[in-house]
Amino acid sequence: MRVVIAQRNMLVGDIEGNAVKIVAAANEARRLLGADLVVFPELALTGYPPEDLLLRPSLNTRVVDALADIAAQTEVPLVLGYPGVRNGVRYNVAGLIHPGEPGPALEYFKHCLPNYRVFDEKRYFQPGDQARVFELNGLKVGLTICEDIWHAGPVAAARAAGAELILNLNASPFRADKHAERMDHVRARARDNQLPVIYANLIGGQDELVFDGGSFAVDAAGEVVVQGGFFEEALIPVDVSHDGGELKLAGARLTVPDEEERIYRALVLAVRDYVNKNGFKGALLGLSGGIDSALTLAIATDALGPDRVEAVMMPFRYTASMSREDAQAQARTLKVNYRELSIEPMFDSFMATLAESFAGTQRDTTEENLQARCRGVLLMALSNKLGYVVLTTGNKSEMAVGYATLYGDMAGGFSVLKDVFKTWVYRLSEYRNRKAGQDIIPRRVIERPPSAELAPDQKDQDSLPDYPVLDAILERYVEQDFSAEAVIRAGFDRDEVYRVVQMVDRNEYKRRQSAVGPRVSRRAFGKDRRYPITNGWRPGD
Repeated sequence: MRVVIAQRNMLVGDIEGNAVKIVAAANEARRLLGADLVVFPELALTGYPPEDLLLRPSLNTRVVDALADIAAQTEVPLVLGYPGVRNGVRYNVAGLIHPGEPGPALEYFKHCLPNYRVFDEKRYFQPGDQARVFELNGLKVGLTICEDIWHAGPVAAARAAGAELILNLNASPFRADKHAERMDHVRARARDNQLPVIYANLIGGQDELVFDGGSFAVDAAGEVVVQGGFFEEALIPVDVSHDGGELKLAGARLTVPDEEERIYRALVLAVRDYVNKNGFKGALLGLSGGIDSALTLAIATDALGPDRVEAVMMPFRYTASMSREDAQAQARTLKVNYRELSIEPMFDSFMATLAESFAGTQRDTTEENLQARCRGVLLMALSNKLGYVVLTTGNKSEMAVGYATLYGDMAGGFSVLKDVFKTWVYRLSEYRNRKAGQDIIPRRVIERPPSAELAPDQKDQDSLPDYPVLDAILERYVEQDFSAEAVIRAGFDRDEVYRVVQMVDRNEYKRRQSAVGPRVSRRAFGKDRRYPITNGWRPGD
């Protein structure tokens, strides 16, 4: 028997459009690959996560109608993820659909509902408690969904019900180390139960989440026998056969990308899907001559192509000539649309208007922030006029400690590097240059000390610890929830740690107003890390 995993990129909420994609993929798998069964990811019909769309009164009717349309048009049996309301209770469902049959032949309700980090499935679903096994071509197949494979019970129950093969439907979001963790759990379930497992995962960008695909299959000993591609749609054949009473799986094993490639491709996919799925004509960004905007421009160009990307250099009296030269050189190399718009007239006009109000005060960060806000106004005006989304360019290190200006460099629709520490900005920039075999990101941009260029001779390290130290503190405090004292015990300077964690805590109000951005780490700001703005928590705890 040939099982084909349909690794597909769905649009959340577009039930009718997703149904068309499901039929097309299933029939292609049948005609071109000889599929006997096609397996789609978790909640493929609605896209994942549908969030409060699940609460819309008409959703269940649309799902039922779409399932009927799929059954009427498909040429091959398929297993599909969708939400279903049964006896007034909503479940996360994996259903078996046969061509021409009026409804699902069998339904499995997800047992283990994740309710941590970015997941809140208990808000929407009730758990199932029954194993479901169906027979096809003489093979007994058990169903599970995503989180079920991370726990012992559901697969064991399927085995007790007679399953010889496990299908696991997933919408497992990306983070840098996630694929290895998935593998560990799936291999453990296979070994514990002496059952092969086929793991089908979603791909695509959905607001803060990125789904990387990487669907695979393991044999009963937990060995990987099929490995699909990452960050792209694919039909992945898995051949299932009996060999002396033992069930064998076979197929192609593609290479798993290294960590830098995985993160870079996740960012590219996130930008592409955010722009395209939301109907923007393209993307634009402020290109400062610094490394953050340079990396953002490279990602945007890889995501959309140069014709749909615009870079805007907005110089001021503090902008170094090398910044203008490097920005222009990168725009030329990438062949994107490029323009220069000076903020000098705008800034002078604002200062003239504020002169009386500012009389008797000293120059401080107010004037620096005003420069950033002039740039934000220009970018948003271009966005409105061109129909392009503004990509903000701040990184996770800056967002953590508030080294960003509300309504200035934070103005925009999608924050590409929001979950990328500054040290990783350098690593990804070097990766992109190696991949290209040339300096897509100018060498001088990578090597010069980072600066916001809002004051004469300004350097980031005038206000912040060196980035390797800062990021090491932030990784512990933000991503691992170390207390300040625990960070200090890990070998960091007490005063520096308390300065950093206090900056993190008091800048929650800024992050709450920032654009969404793709999650690539174990703990991202947004859905993943949510702290109260107003609170009296002591950072040492």
